Amino acid sequence: MRSLASYLSRQNYAVLNVGYPSRHFPVERLAQDVLPPALATFRRQDVGTVHFVTHSMGGIVLRSFLAADGILPELGRVVMLSPPNQGSELVDLWRSFFWFRWFFGPAGCQLGTDPCSLPNRLGPARFALGIITGDRPLQGFGHFFSEPNDGKVTVSRAKLAGMSDFLVLPYGHSMIMVHRPVHEQVGCFLKTGRFQRAG
Repeated sequence: MRSLASYLSRQNYAVLNVGYPSRHFPVERLAQDVLPPALATFRRQDVGTVHFVTHSMGGIVLRSFLAADGILPELGRVVMLSPPNQGSELVDLWRSFFWFRWFFGPAGCQLGTDPCSLPNRLGPARFALGIITGDRPLQGFGHFFSEPNDGKVTVSRAKLAGMSDFLVLPYGHSMIMVHRPVHEQVGCFLKTGRFQRAG
């Protein structure tokens, strides 16, 4: 997310690029360990509005936090990049394997598509949400899916009820955040609440 953070800094946003140990803890623990300290940083600076930009599991971490703690009074707009908002079929396929559990940890194993999976229990968006996802999987990954996808999440499963806008761009899952058109669309949504369309 470094290049996107740099872009937003140049747009005069105060940016905090937060990482988290996604392989070590479940989503709920990550949400409570990571987001309160980040919010405290902005509150100490008397920032009136806090926007969020997330990638992949980060969107589920944010949704988990908001579901547990309620909508923040300073919450502005949210952009999610390639979020598994309705889970990922790859998790369904691979989470029974030791190597998957070792590499992706307990949080990754929570991101299945079944109705009881964490993403599907968190409910609709009750905040201004724009979602950008891709439809260009890395070679070899697309054949695991029967519909357009970014290599890890199908386009349809990136969507979330209550979202304000949705955009598909020709990129893959892991590197969607490095592309300039994505940066510009994130900036547009944070400013206007909508993505920019040609024409």
